[in-house]
Amino acid sequence: MSMENSCTPKARRGRRPGNYSTRQIVLKAARARFASDGFAATTIRLIAADAEVDVSQVMQFFGSKNELFAAVMAIPRSAMDRIDTVFDGPDEQIGERVVRAFLTSWETIPEESEPLLAMLRGAIVNEHARDQLRDFIQSRLMSGSNEVHGPEAALRAGLASSMLVGIVTSRQIIGVPLLVAAELDKLVTIIAPAIQEILVPLHDSII
Repeated sequence: MSMENSCTPKARRGRRPGNYSTRQIVLKAARARFASDGFAATTIRLIAADAEVDVSQVMQFFGSKNELFAAVMAIPRSAMDRIDTVFDGPDEQIGERVVRAFLTSWETIPEESEPLLAMLRGAIVNEHARDQLRDFIQSRLMSGSNEVHGPEAALRAGLASSMLVGIVTSRQIIGVPLLVAAELDKLVTIIAPAIQEILVPLHDSII
């Protein structure tokens, strides 16, 4: 055996040591890649490279990019619970709770934010992602509107969600510099009063 052959690194195959199976490592790499690059720009080869496995292993686990994308878009229960429970508590702080929970799920916790961002980026070019994102937002709206009092509660909950999705899109997808640079707490301070007024209008709370 030549020195060149003995020093050539071999591709990793099979199950890795540690707590994660190879499938989980691939899924984690795909989640991050779809979230950062979107559906169209992501390839199985890029995901395999990120996970340090063969392309054939990715295909063995998931079959196609569409199937892998569908697995990536499984929203953790923690993200749904975080948003659902913001309506528990005094109406006077609902705006702050909603904004903080929404931005936390979409921006600060990778296990929650990466599937959501993958859906958001993928919704532009992928029908399945569009359906998933629509269903996720709609289900959260219906849950929230049950707790928002007054007329047109569902519409007001929808407007609040649309504003927050727009902020996330501007920060995470478009990359508007001033918005990207803003700290989460600063955004909460500025946005919460507007969301508060949409969800619990002052004239409704006085009545």
